[in-house]
Amino acid sequence: MSEVKISAETRTEFGKGAARRLRRADKLPAVVYGHGEAPVHVTLPHHDTLMALKTPNVLINLDIDGKSQLVIPKAVQRDVLRQGILEHVDLLLVKRGEKVQVEVPVHTEGELAPGGNLLEHVLNSLPVEAEATHIPESVTVSIAGLDAGASVLAKDIPLPKGTTLAVEEDAVVLQVLAAQAEEAPAEAEEESAEA
Repeated sequence: MSEVKISAETRTEFGKGAARRLRRADKLPAVVYGHGEAPVHVTLPHHDTLMALKTPNVLINLDIDGKSQLVIPKAVQRDVLRQGILEHVDLLLVKRGEKVQVEVPVHTEGELAPGGNLLEHVLNSLPVEAEATHIPESVTVSIAGLDAGASVLAKDIPLPKGTTLAVEEDAVVLQVLAAQAEEAPAEAEEESAEA
């Protein structure tokens, strides 16, 4: 996992008006918390932060007024209408070697068994515990040849070394459903005529 370096400035103005002024200046309000320390309100460069957050669970080396701290994004608030615009970010302090709980995206590879089966993602992301500097970007599951009724449990997903599940082992992550047959139009007409 790569580290992204972002410079931040401490923030003294709060409220909607101050946040709007920051956003107009292409800056982003954020808060850094964790390890029992008092929360620190900071301002981040919007574009750099947006690009960093394209990687799930990115590790950010945050330079706050000359002091370097490692953080991971905990909560990201986006503009409802303009998806490319961030409103606010909560960042969690982490230390090298420290274990953290995060959710990693689940990707699939392969083709289901023939027959029009449907794949349902019961969990789009898998809760795991990993070292803060070695968080996997995603996990990949093979669905090759799975037929209707089959399911993939959390314990069946291969995890990178040093990563453990933070969810029940028997939790269903993916399941294969049989395609539903559509009712024939002639039958539907007969039923409506009888009513």
